[in-house]
Order: sequence, then structure tokens, then C-alpha cells
Amino acid sequence: MLHAIKPASMSPATAMPRDAAPRKRPKPGERREQILQCLAGMLEEPGAERITTAALAQRLQVSEAALYRHFASKAQMFEALIEFIERSMFGMINQIVQAQESGLAQASRIVQALLGFAEKNAGLCRIMAGDALVGEHARLQARMNQFFERVEAALRQSLKLAVEQGATGAEFDPLQRAQLLAAYVSGCLFLFARTGPGCMSASSVERSLRVLLA
Repeated sequence: MLHAIKPASMSPATAMPRDAAPRKRPKPGERREQILQCLAGMLEEPGAERITTAALAQRLQVSEAALYRHFASKAQMFEALIEFIERSMFGMINQIVQAQESGLAQASRIVQALLGFAEKNAGLCRIMAGDALVGEHARLQARMNQFFERVEAALRQSLKLAVEQGATGAEFDPLQRAQLLAAYVSGCLFLFARTGPGCMSASSVERSLRVLLA
């Protein structure tokens, strides 16, 4: 199963199990999950190129026809992974907003949750960064663009709250700062996708956030 757990700054966040070893007689719905776990795992591999359904089927030791019994296309497989990203991240964002009264704290925790999730899920990070979507159906990148628009909207709302709380300077522009935070997240995701997890420490992220939210 795919499980979501609460993030703590850059601590391990929501994770997809990496072991996608196929069962001879999978339970109902289990094969679909194995396919998604295997695809995410293949995306994590160093130097991973565009993944074909043939390669995915070979890794799972099933036929391509078996894949298409669960997904009409490879694009649908990616869409299912994007749905997992959306559910996980917006679930965590909602928890953060409910738990934190400070608008600045909300914005900071949202960024940390996004980066923690990406570090824990290297394959999904490549989808979020767009690296894994090169050459795939255009609607996949469009959906990820919508994801980041929603993230930016959440950040903007938190920063507007910070202004209302009197926690910012007179020149603080919530719209501009939300855009800067979203750009920072995008840059970090691209770095994670290129260099792998562990390239940024929690302390370096905290220092960056102090500057971006000052």
C-alpha cells in the first residue's frame, strides 16, 4: 500500500515502497499498485532514461498486455503517480494550515514538506521536476504545472495571513514572495532530480527560507 505520514521539516515524508517484486497471484488491486511502485522505482535509478512499457513489463516479469489490463496507457500510469503526489502534498498542506496559526510558519512548513517529500521519493521528484515527463504526453506536464499553481496559491494565502498578522515588513508583497518561494522549490526539485537526495541539508533550507521570508 501507499502510505502518507506527517513530515517534519526535511525529515522523511510521504514515501512509496520501493520493493515492487511481483507476486504469482496478486490480490485484487495489488497488481496495479505493483506497477506504480515499479515505475516509481525505475525512475529512481541513476541514469534512468525514458521508461518504456516493455521495460516495465520485463521488470515485473509480466506481459505488456498484463499492464494494459490495469492502465489504458503509460500516460495513465504517470497520472496515477501524479494523483498520489497531489493527494499526499495537499493533504499535508491542509494539516500544516490547520496546525500552524502563524502565516509565515505555514509558508515555511509547506516548502519544507514539499522538499522532504521529494527527497524521500526520488522517482516522484523527477516527475515533479518535469525531468521524467520529457517525451511523455503533454497533459502530464500540464497537470504538474497546475499542481504548482495550487501550491503557489496556498503559499500566497499563508503569506497574506502573515501580512494581516503584522508579521512582515511594510514592503512585503505576498504575491511576489509566493512566486519566489515557488521558484525556490522548483529549483530545489531540479537539483534533487539531477544530483539525487541528500544534496541539501535541512539547515541550508531553513537559512534560505529565512532570507526569502524576511
